Amino acid sequence: QVQLVESGGGLVPPGGSLRLSCAASGRTFSSYVIAWFRQAPGLEREFVAAISWGGGYLNYADSVKGRFIISRDYARNTVNLQMDSLKPEDTAVYYCAARQSGLASWDYWGQGTQVTVSS
Repeated sequence: QVQLVESGGGLVPPGGSLRLSCAASGRTFSSYVIAWFRQAPGLEREFVAAISWGGGYLNYADSVKGRFIISRDYARNTVNLQMDSLKPEDTAVYYCAARQSGLASWDYWGQGTQVTVSS
Protein backbone atom coordinates (compact mmCIF):
# COMPACT_ATOMS: atom_id res chain seq x y z
CA GLN A 1 0.00 0.00 0.00
CA VAL A 2 1.44 3.33 -1.08
CA GLN A 3 1.77 5.93 1.64
CA LEU A 4 2.92 9.53 1.54
CA VAL A 5 3.31 11.07 4.98
CA GLU A 6 4.12 14.74 5.44
CA SER A 7 5.83 16.25 8.47
CA GLY A 8 7.57 19.44 9.54
CA GLY A 9 4.75 21.98 9.48
CA GLY A 10 4.22 24.56 12.18
CA LEU A 11 3.99 28.23 13.11
CA VAL A 12 6.80 30.55 11.99
CA PRO A 13 7.15 34.36 11.88
CA PRO A 14 7.47 36.20 8.56
CA GLY A 15 10.99 35.83 7.20
CA GLY A 16 11.47 32.52 8.97
CA SER A 17 12.19 29.04 7.64
CA LEU A 18 10.65 25.58 7.77
CA ARG A 19 11.63 22.23 6.30
CA LEU A 20 8.87 19.85 5.23
CA SER A 21 9.43 16.16 4.60
CA CYS A 22 7.39 13.66 2.61
CA ALA A 23 8.10 10.04 3.54
CA ALA A 24 7.23 7.71 0.66
CA SER A 25 6.63 3.97 1.07
CA GLY A 26 4.81 1.02 -0.45
CA ARG A 27 6.40 0.87 -3.91
CA THR A 28 9.44 1.81 -5.95
CA PHE A 29 9.24 5.45 -6.95
CA SER A 30 12.13 5.47 -9.43
CA SER A 31 9.82 6.36 -12.34
CA TYR A 32 7.72 8.83 -10.39
CA VAL A 33 7.57 12.58 -9.95
CA ILE A 34 7.01 13.79 -6.39
CA ALA A 35 5.48 17.22 -5.81
CA TRP A 36 4.35 19.60 -3.14
CA PHE A 37 1.02 21.39 -3.42
CA ARG A 38 -0.66 23.77 -1.00
CA GLN A 39 -4.16 24.92 -0.23
CA ALA A 40 -5.05 28.07 1.69
CA PRO A 41 -8.51 28.57 3.24
CA GLY A 42 -11.08 29.45 0.59
CA LEU A 43 -8.65 28.92 -2.28
CA GLU A 44 -7.96 26.10 -4.73
CA ARG A 45 -5.06 23.75 -4.26
CA GLU A 46 -2.00 25.06 -6.09
CA PHE A 47 1.27 23.59 -7.30
CA VAL A 48 4.41 24.53 -5.36
CA ALA A 49 7.34 22.41 -6.57
CA ALA A 50 8.16 19.03 -8.12
CA ILE A 51 11.14 16.75 -8.60
CA SER A 52 11.65 13.46 -10.41
CA TRP A 53 12.78 10.66 -8.15
CA GLY A 54 15.35 9.47 -10.66
CA GLY A 55 16.67 12.96 -11.40
CA GLY A 56 16.50 15.28 -14.40
CA TYR A 57 13.26 17.09 -13.67
CA LEU A 58 12.74 20.05 -11.38
CA ASN A 59 9.96 22.65 -11.39
CA TYR A 60 8.83 25.50 -9.13
CA ALA A 61 5.87 27.83 -9.00
CA ASP A 62 6.88 31.42 -9.73
CA SER A 63 5.65 32.48 -6.29
CA VAL A 64 8.28 30.34 -4.51
CA LYS A 65 11.27 30.53 -6.86
CA GLY A 66 14.38 31.68 -5.04
CA ARG A 67 12.83 30.94 -1.63
CA PHE A 68 11.94 27.22 -1.66
CA ILE A 69 14.15 24.26 -2.56
CA ILE A 70 12.85 20.75 -3.24
CA SER A 71 15.24 17.80 -2.85
CA ARG A 72 15.37 14.00 -2.59
CA ASP A 73 16.92 11.97 0.23
CA TYR A 74 17.45 8.48 -1.12
CA ALA A 75 18.67 7.07 2.19
CA ARG A 76 15.48 8.12 4.00
CA ASN A 77 13.17 7.73 0.99
CA THR A 78 11.90 11.25 1.47
CA VAL A 79 11.33 14.36 -0.60
CA ASN A 80 11.99 17.55 1.31
CA LEU A 81 10.89 21.14 0.86
CA GLN A 82 13.16 23.76 2.40
CA MET A 83 11.17 26.97 2.74
CA ASP A 84 13.03 30.21 3.49
CA SER A 85 11.96 33.86 3.64
CA LEU A 86 8.44 32.77 4.43
CA LYS A 87 5.57 35.20 3.90
CA PRO A 88 2.08 35.30 5.41
CA GLU A 89 0.71 34.35 1.98
CA ASP A 90 2.59 31.04 2.24
CA THR A 91 0.16 30.01 4.99
CA ALA A 92 -1.63 26.85 3.83
CA VAL A 93 -1.94 23.12 4.25
CA TYR A 94 0.94 21.58 2.31
CA TYR A 95 0.40 18.25 0.55
CA CYS A 96 2.79 15.76 -0.95
CA ALA A 97 1.73 13.98 -4.17
CA ALA A 98 3.13 11.45 -6.62
CA ARG A 99 2.52 10.67 -10.29
CA GLN A 100 4.17 8.49 -12.88
CA SER A 101 6.62 10.31 -15.13
CA GLY A 102 4.98 11.35 -18.38
CA LEU A 103 1.45 11.17 -17.03
CA ALA A 104 -0.72 14.06 -15.85
CA SER A 105 -2.71 12.42 -13.07
CA TRP A 106 -1.46 12.60 -9.50
CA ASP A 107 -2.03 9.05 -8.26
CA TYR A 108 -1.17 9.39 -4.60
CA TRP A 109 -1.63 12.10 -1.98
CA GLY A 110 -0.63 12.59 1.61
CA GLN A 111 -2.86 13.95 4.36
CA GLY A 112 -1.17 17.34 4.54
CA THR A 113 0.70 19.41 7.11
CA GLN A 114 -0.24 22.90 8.26
CA VAL A 115 2.15 25.79 7.72
CA THR A 116 1.24 29.11 9.35
CA VAL A 117 3.33 32.23 8.80
CA SER A 118 2.35 34.87 11.33
CA SER A 119 3.85 37.22 13.87
